[in-house]
Amino acid sequence: MEKLKRSELFGAALVPITGALVERYNKCLLYIGTTPTNLSSFHIDAMGWSPEIAEEKNDFLYLNSGEANPNAIILSPKQNEKPAYSPFHSFDREIMNSVFKEHKLAIKDITRDAAICVDLNQYIDAFYEPEDLLNYNQITVGFTVVDDLYSIQQQQLELIREFREEDNFLDESLHLKILASARKYGDLRSRTLTMESIDYKTSSFYTKAFGGVFVFRRYGSGKNILIFESKEEAEKVETSSQTQAFHIEDKRYFSTLAAEKMIVLDPEVSVQSGYFERVKKAIFLSQIKDPTHDMSAILQNPNVYKRYLNSLSIQSRKKLVILDRLQANSSDENALTIEGGLTPEVLACIQIPSPELPMNEQELVWKLIVKTTNFKDPLFLYWYDKETFYKEYTSWDESYKDWVINLIKQNTWNS
Repeated sequence: MEKLKRSELFGAALVPITGALVERYNKCLLYIGTTPTNLSSFHIDAMGWSPEIAEEKNDFLYLNSGEANPNAIILSPKQNEKPAYSPFHSFDREIMNSVFKEHKLAIKDITRDAAICVDLNQYIDAFYEPEDLLNYNQITVGFTVVDDLYSIQQQQLELIREFREEDNFLDESLHLKILASARKYGDLRSRTLTMESIDYKTSSFYTKAFGGVFVFRRYGSGKNILIFESKEEAEKVETSSQTQAFHIEDKRYFSTLAAEKMIVLDPEVSVQSGYFERVKKAIFLSQIKDPTHDMSAILQNPNVYKRYLNSLSIQSRKKLVILDRLQANSSDENALTIEGGLTPEVLACIQIPSPELPMNEQELVWKLIVKTTNFKDPLFLYWYDKETFYKEYTSWDESYKDWVINLIKQNTWNS
C-alpha cells in the first residue's frame, strides 16, 4: 500500500487526530455505546471513521449501533468534503456533505471545544427481515454535542443577566462564578452551539446490511429490486407484485434492470468515455499466461503488445478481434449485430447505466456493474468500490500497480 500512500490515493484525505481530540472522540464512542480507543493518535474520514481504530477493534462497523443505526462523529471542520472510506450506505457521504453545508458555522463553533455525535435515524430500531430496507426512505440526522456546551452557554447568559440587574455588579461571588465558567469553557455567549436536525430522503442505494444489498426502489411503475451479496439472505425474500429479489451471482437481474430502463447496451457512449478501452485491456491481460514482461510494458509498448497478442490461442484472439471491430464501429446503427452475439466479454465493455437516470442512481448501477463483472476497469473499481480495489491491489504485479496509479491520477475524481 506504500505506493498508494505516496501517490495520495490511500489515506491522504484523512484528518489526523491527536491530543485533546482523542479524548473528545472517546467521549463520543462511549455515547454511542462502544469502548474507547487506546490509540493516542489516528486518522478519521468525513464520517469520523478511523481505519486504525477499525483495525484495533477488528470491527469495520464500530460506529454502528446495530445494522439499522449508523452513527458519525465530527471533531473538526476539516472533515468537510473528505471521502467516506468505509460507508455503510452509498449515500453516507452525501448526508455528511449536507450536514457540513447546513451547519458550517455551528460545526466551527462547537468543535473548538467539543465533539459532535451524529445519529442517522430512520425510525427503525433494528432490521428484522430484508424487506425492512424498503421502509428506509427518510433519515433524520440528529446531533448531540458531548459536554453539552449549549446548556453551559445558557448558564453563562443567565449569569450575565443576573450581573446586570440592580447592584449585582458589586457581588464578588457572582464575579467569581462568571470568571470560573469563562476560564473553563471560554466565552460561549455569542457562539452557535445548537444544530437542528436534517431530513434526508433516500431513493435507491447500497447498504452493507444483510451482507450487502443493492436496493433499487421504483416509484409508480415496476417492482422494487433487491440484489443480495448473500445467497442466504436473498432466499429469505419471496417475489411479490411489489418486489423481486436476486442473488448477485444470478445475472437475470440485468434483464430486469434493462426492462426498467436502468441499464442499457451502448457501445458508442462506452467507447467515448474510455470505459470500453480499459475493460478491453483487462480482458486482454486475463488471457495472458506466465508473462515474461512487466504488465505496464505489455499494455504500453505496441511491439510487446503484438507479441503477446499473437501468442494467444485462436479462440482468445477471436474474442479480442470482435471487441476491436465493435470498438471501431461503435457509432454504427447495427454495431451490436456482431459475430458470436453478446458474449460476456462484449457485455462487460458496453453495459452502462442509462444516461437518463439521476446521477446517484447512475453511480449505484456503476457500483453494481463493477462488483459483478469478471473484467474490471481498475479506474472505476477505485471510484465505485474502493474496498475491493484495495484488496485486489495487493495481488497485482508491481508494474501493473504503477500503471493503475498513473491511470487514476490522470483522471481527476473527487473521491
